Amino acid sequence: MSESVPLYLLLSLQLFVAVVLIGVLVMAVIAYVVDVRQTRHTIRRNYPVIGRFRYLFENLGAFFRQYFYAMDREEMPFNRAQRSWVYRAAKNVDSTLAFGSTDSIATPGTLIFSPCAFPSLAEGYCVSDIEIGPYCRHPYRTNSIVNISAMSYGAISKPAVIALSRGAKMAGCWLNTGEGGLSEYHLAGGADIVFQIGTAKYGVRDREGRLSDDRLRTLADHPQVKMFEIKISQGAKPGKGGILPGVKVTEEIAHIRGITPGEDSISPNGHPDIRSVADLLDRIHHIREVTGKPVGFKMVVGDIAFFEDLCDEIERRGLESAPDFITLDSGDGGTGAAPQSLLDYAGLPIRETLPLVVDTLVRRGVRHRIRLIASGKLIMPGGVAWALATGADFVNTARGFMFALGCIQAMQCNRNTCPTGITTHNPQLQKGLDPTDKAVRVAQYVENLVQEVVVIAHSCGVDCPRDLQRSHVRMVVRPGISLSLDELYSSPDYRAIQLSHPGT
Repeated sequence: MSESVPLYLLLSLQLFVAVVLIGVLVMAVIAYVVDVRQTRHTIRRNYPVIGRFRYLFENLGAFFRQYFYAMDREEMPFNRAQRSWVYRAAKNVDSTLAFGSTDSIATPGTLIFSPCAFPSLAEGYCVSDIEIGPYCRHPYRTNSIVNISAMSYGAISKPAVIALSRGAKMAGCWLNTGEGGLSEYHLAGGADIVFQIGTAKYGVRDREGRLSDDRLRTLADHPQVKMFEIKISQGAKPGKGGILPGVKVTEEIAHIRGITPGEDSISPNGHPDIRSVADLLDRIHHIREVTGKPVGFKMVVGDIAFFEDLCDEIERRGLESAPDFITLDSGDGGTGAAPQSLLDYAGLPIRETLPLVVDTLVRRGVRHRIRLIASGKLIMPGGVAWALATGADFVNTARGFMFALGCIQAMQCNRNTCPTGITTHNPQLQKGLDPTDKAVRVAQYVENLVQEVVVIAHSCGVDCPRDLQRSHVRMVVRPGISLSLDELYSSPDYRAIQLSHPGT
């Protein structure tokens, strides 16, 4: 009797294996017949069954490269060294490294901060309030340095928005709504809000799609809504409106935006009512008068001549007509969905445009009136310190905060299949994102990012991050040769120098 049990198990196992093999064989035969009869895929027709593995390996290749083959400084748009630093900062764990840097200081575009022989001995750092909108009925004052850039509810999920709102409140920074309108989740944490008015005017439009003064007043009544930002263009897709795939347009998101559930949400390429610099200043003035709050605009620069025209119009109208702030996005900015033709080829990088815009506004005598916000891959201390030294008042980042929330750069933001729950509305994928825990990580990322900018500032001999000047930073122009930024940016041909370097 004792020997019959092992024999029974053995026979059962053999039967199970036989059934599996028969099943695999049947599936292979079916796949073979399907492959040789279909006409859409050449590889599968010429190499039936085996050819299917080509598509499998193609899909898996990105993940294998990310985790097994790519070096720490190789990946795009953000490499492993950058992501790892953000993860450590968000988790508030030791961010020190041993032995030496894995980054090259010989690559053109590399930033080198100039340490002072007598560094600052200040403990902590001083950050004073900055006023935005001095001509408004309700100016906005803040001491934040790093803030959360535009990410719409729709592009990102409910728990992600809640975590950002709570984290922004803890960190004392603002949260930009993105062009998808204001939801209850943006307000959930009590953070300061910058309401973005996109080309479709979601959240502030009437039934005909025009800007509604009544809706503007309703928004302005929210004490958390501090400023309004007109989105002219976005770095990842300049000249193209926002794209939210229909699979991500839920009933709730459709209600907030005033669109049809399940259909693609495609914003116009531009504002029909803003077709010139004069129109832009007219619209800024109108929104400022209606809301009583600071109004600015966001754009990626294509030609510095735009700012000359803007300054000409401000000179004709007076300083009070100027935008209260300008958000400069970079041609290598991020997005949830965009055509590759624009991602790869359109828009100037922030490394080139920020100094050009700062110098233009200074030369035209309006820089003191307009606050500048720099955006575009500025997720690391070096990039933030560079922006402040170059002339920015604030830095915005979106993808830095996505990493703080747990983003693994799966590149599935447009598919509703984000494995970390950040850019998906699938409840099963969202359940892993705990807003309470992630809010703490958002706040810790801001704290540690600013603290390392302070470390750079102290090394350069100044007490505060905003005391950094162009003379404190050098940029490698060719191997072994670097120039200080004040010398580099004053050079008439610095546009020709390769300025892009992802290591910062």
